[in-house]
Amino acid sequence: MKFYLLALIFFITGFLCAQQADYVDFKSAAVWVTFQPEAKTVLGEVTYKLDILKSRDSIFLDAINMEFSLVSLNGKSVDFRSDSKKLWIKRKLKKGKSYELKFEYKAQPKKALYFIDWEYPDGNKQIWTQGQGKYTSNWLPSIDDMNDKIEFDLSITFNKNYEVIANGKLIDKQINDSTMTWHYDMRKPMASYLVALAIGKYDKQIEYSESGITLEMYYYPEDSLKFEPTYRYTKQMFDFLEEEIGVAYPWQNYKQIPVKDFLYAGMENTSATIFSDAFVVNDTAFVDKNYVNVNAHELAHQWFGDLVTETSGTHHWLQEGFATYYALLAERDVFGDNYYYWRLYEYLQELDVQDKSGGSTALLNPKSSSTTFYKKGAWVLHLLREQVGDDAFKSAVKSYLNKYAFKNVKTKDFIAEVERTSKQDLSKFVALWLENKDLNYNLMLESLKQSVFIQEYLMVDCELYTSKCGEYLNSGISDEAKAKVIEQIPNQITTDNFKSSIKVRQAIATSISIIPERLKQDYESLLQDESYVTIEAALMNLWRNFPQERYKYLNQTKGIVGFHDKNVRMLWLTLALITDGFEPENKPEYFKELTDYTSPKYSFDIRQNAFMFLQQIQACNEVCRENLKEATTHHNWQFSKFSKSMLQALNQN
Repeated sequence: MKFYLLALIFFITGFLCAQQADYVDFKSAAVWVTFQPEAKTVLGEVTYKLDILKSRDSIFLDAINMEFSLVSLNGKSVDFRSDSKKLWIKRKLKKGKSYELKFEYKAQPKKALYFIDWEYPDGNKQIWTQGQGKYTSNWLPSIDDMNDKIEFDLSITFNKNYEVIANGKLIDKQINDSTMTWHYDMRKPMASYLVALAIGKYDKQIEYSESGITLEMYYYPEDSLKFEPTYRYTKQMFDFLEEEIGVAYPWQNYKQIPVKDFLYAGMENTSATIFSDAFVVNDTAFVDKNYVNVNAHELAHQWFGDLVTETSGTHHWLQEGFATYYALLAERDVFGDNYYYWRLYEYLQELDVQDKSGGSTALLNPKSSSTTFYKKGAWVLHLLREQVGDDAFKSAVKSYLNKYAFKNVKTKDFIAEVERTSKQDLSKFVALWLENKDLNYNLMLESLKQSVFIQEYLMVDCELYTSKCGEYLNSGISDEAKAKVIEQIPNQITTDNFKSSIKVRQAIATSISIIPERLKQDYESLLQDESYVTIEAALMNLWRNFPQERYKYLNQTKGIVGFHDKNVRMLWLTLALITDGFEPENKPEYFKELTDYTSPKYSFDIRQNAFMFLQQIQACNEVCRENLKEATTHHNWQFSKFSKSMLQALNQN
């Protein structure tokens, strides 16, 4: 009986939690927070205004492992209970009445808010948030249910030598002795998972969209020369999306902030995208790895995800599929039609790999993979637009966003708008593309064949070599088609083939591992290319193929760093260490540099590269092992998993 009663209590509590939005509407939150970074502590004061839709005797906020004090309702102390997950307010609350809930709290979040580098004197000290998938309720008492939208105004007090960025418009800065209080105002409601802040040492540049929206782009002071390639095409894509979507950007301004050791590529917090500083690039890196797609994707989310928000994971494609699709449209405006169809082709190949491994699921399955939600979701919108036509599609999207602005949506809400504008019954389309787990690869490929560019790429195939294949590389076919030929017949490369674009030369660098003497001089020229992928591959292959020339290749590439993860520099240090006779007087310095890159003061992508290179040359010393042990507790789970696996392997040897 005791077990039955406990189970019943937990069932009722869970039911009430899931249904709270039916009887209470949290309207606004005035939030003040400050931080003790060395102690990884949040101190705050919050005032919520709420309306009661149905009479109740209690309400709650999600609050993970927090301490509360001075809890009041309409200015009077109120009974409350705080457990490890929620703050419960016990009070008879009457239907139709409005209340003001106020309290102070203290939190030491384990996730959702991260204190970066405060234990290292020369670290890149930051504080930043990531609410989606982690729950803002770890650092701010709020509502995890994304169906309850609230207007959040944030006031943040912190060291005045740092920049503080948050959702909304900065309306005031109050200067104190050693601190400053930053007041940010949001005018519209949003889901709690989209509340965000970032604190660090930043400069910024501002542009204005055609519609007058302020675009604030932040960067580290030392990265001023990387500003332009990092944020390239930002204004163009913003203006394009406003026009293409047909609904004005819904927030007061738009901010973008790079941070160290971010969990993902980027996150579309309302009016304030936070993204990984691995996308802060120079002109050379831009060729191979840039922020353009992530930039466009997170911007599209400001409409699809932030303005209209899914009711549950079943409809996750309404956010990720739409953002992926509209990012492609924005890139199409920048790079052209061939780029658009090429990316769709790449998405199809990724989906096909998933399908052949038995991983295909329906788009409306809440347990689907990111590949399904993002890539298949984008494909479905591409196919839907083909079926109903541009005018009906764009009209439906505009109507859908206006009708459900600042609300939550299901797939049927969007489909209903498309059916209305197109005057088509889409039940068969929904059954085939949204409810069916099958990929329908051939139907998707037929759609792609509308592109002459894709037709040409598919036609060019040298798996079975013919004399015509040699001619392809000197013809007018696309770079993508030439790269395909090079990957299939690398032994047929000639000197003339090196007189090609960076993309084709990159394919040569990565496809030819055994370099014939006749191509040695041409292959050496790849070390001069403006592509860090090309340089890295060329250096490795030349070093392997021509031992007598190793000093020359190392001297040629000595000062090249590469991407954010220092890919070229790491390779260079490793080769310098294992090349007999090369600068013996400098080897201790080179080993120290490579080992130092495993330190927590560096970003996890840099550290992971250093760990891998040291493992390859069996040189992970005591310092390396200590840093590896520390890395096993890193907040990025993929890096933590890598570190645990490597540490285990080292301990077994």
